[in-house]
Order: sequence, then structure tokens, then C-alpha cells
Amino acid sequence: MKMVAPESFTYKAGRRAVLLLHGYTGSTVHVRHLGRYLHEHGYTCHAPLYAGHGDVPELLLRTRPAAWWQSVVDGYDWLQQQGYEEIAVAGVSLGGVFTLRMGTLFPVKAVISMSAPVQEKNTADILQRVLDYARWYVSLETKDPAIIAQRLDSLANEPLNELEQLRQLISSTAGRLSRITAPALIMQGQQDDVLYQDSARTIYEQIGSPHKELKWYPNSGHILPMDVEQAQVFADIHQFLDVLDWQV
Repeated sequence: MKMVAPESFTYKAGRRAVLLLHGYTGSTVHVRHLGRYLHEHGYTCHAPLYAGHGDVPELLLRTRPAAWWQSVVDGYDWLQQQGYEEIAVAGVSLGGVFTLRMGTLFPVKAVISMSAPVQEKNTADILQRVLDYARWYVSLETKDPAIIAQRLDSLANEPLNELEQLRQLISSTAGRLSRITAPALIMQGQQDDVLYQDSARTIYEQIGSPHKELKWYPNSGHILPMDVEQAQVFADIHQFLDVLDWQV
């Protein structure tokens, strides 16, 4: 069985636009339901698939974080080229980091950060994410444990330069949180790892926006748009977006 490769998606509605950003080793599948929900409530949603994602794990590990970030910037530029002048950004996990980074560099309408890590992560932790993804991906192609083990061993011996660059990208974004002045919604599941819960508190405390909220979801883990409190997460995002001072 071969996985059907995910793709970027766009749901066009009104003049209010939301750029949706998925996580590391994830894909646009993680934000597709959120995009459909917001589209039904009048928002145009665009979710770019990052370079190297949604494909074989070797490609993911060999694609530089700068290329993933460029996919985000290209998504923002595409919305502007389509005539959208007010763009909010929402992302989960690494997508949350990219959301915060957008808020430090671009004139965004708002930032919505879900499960974003800004506490220090080492490359071994990040590599484990890749290996977990690889195990899942390869198991779709074969059930032979020997083949799976061989593929994982090969990946584990890949150079870690890209992973170190990812760690540095997260760290540099954390150091710029005070530059964010757009309205901000920080969302975090309480069943997620402690690192992410601590990160949520750090983001809330250090973000420069005078209009900021921190919301907790007691029964949810890491990927909030797909977890058990999905309906509440969607409703909270919709409410947050609706009270912004949109000009369109």
C-alpha cells in the first residue's frame, strides 16, 4: 500500500484570509478540517505543503528548514497576489513556530499558535520524530520487519545538519516573540508533553501583543485540530477571528 501524497489546498470564500500551517513530519491533512470549518464561516483558507513533506522520509530529512520556511512565505505571498490584504496566520506544532515567526516579520492580521515549541529541543528528539514518521510511512509499503528496520537504520545514520538548523530556527523565533504586536491566540492541550505546555506559557508571557489570550484544552494532546476537543478548538478560533477589526 502506498500513501496518497497530500497537497496544498485553498478554500476561497470572503476577503478575510487565513494562512494555515501544519507541523513537522505532518502535512496539510492536519489542518484540512479546520480549513473547511473556517471556509464554511466565510473565511478564505490556504494551506501550503512544506517542501520535503508528505513524501518519503529520506526526502524530509534531506530538505533544509529554510525550504520549509520558504513554503510558508510563498503561501503568504500567494494570498497577497490573489488580492487578500488582511491575512491571519494559524499553525500547529512547527506550524505554530512559523506562525509566530510570520508575526515578527510580516504585517499579519493575527497569529494563532497551537502546540508550538519554543523551549530548547535537542536534535535527538527531533530525529525521533523523523524515525516515528518513517516507521509509519514504511509500514504502509511493507509489513516485513527486516525491511522496516533496515530503512530506519539508514535514516538514523543520515547527517543531522538539517535537524540542527531546525533547532536553531525554533530558538531564534523564541528570541523574537516581543516583536509580535498583532492580536494573538495561544492554544495548548494539557495532555501534550510538558515541553509544549511550558512553551505555551513562555509564548504568552513574552509575546509583545497587547491583545493576547492563552487557552488550555484539558483532554487534548499535540495536534489540536484533530484531537478530541476539535469542536471547541474550531469554535474558539472562529470567535477569535470574528472579533478582530477586519477592514473587509
